[in-house]
Amino acid sequence: MKLSSRSKPARKPARSRTPRVAAARRGPNASSNALILQAECTLAESSSLKSALCALLPNTATVTLDAAAVERIDTATLQMLAAFVRDRRLAGGAIEWRSASTALRDAARLLGMDSMLLLTEAAS
Repeated sequence: MKLSSRSKPARKPARSRTPRVAAARRGPNASSNALILQAECTLAESSSLKSALCALLPNTATVTLDAAAVERIDTATLQMLAAFVRDRRLAGGAIEWRSASTALRDAARLLGMDSMLLLTEAAS
């Protein structure tokens, strides 16, 4: 193998195309059992959402999900939220929606997931 004697200029690291704001984060006034969903809830942001949801699974208090800011949500994120709701219910934990945006409700209804997510019981 022959190595080139020319040195290549250092490349700047590529900027991430994912939003700077995490898919889910705790708001400044949120308690340890509340989660605020961000405007973009897509596969690109799913890793941080999954981490936040997993951290809330063992919580014994009612977990509150605030989805007021959600403007865009994809099927993968809805499936992740549905799995979280299912796992909380199987473990005997409660979940409540503080608020659910029209985008979240419409997407869940379109996919027939509104009852799975307990959105039919939630106030808008």
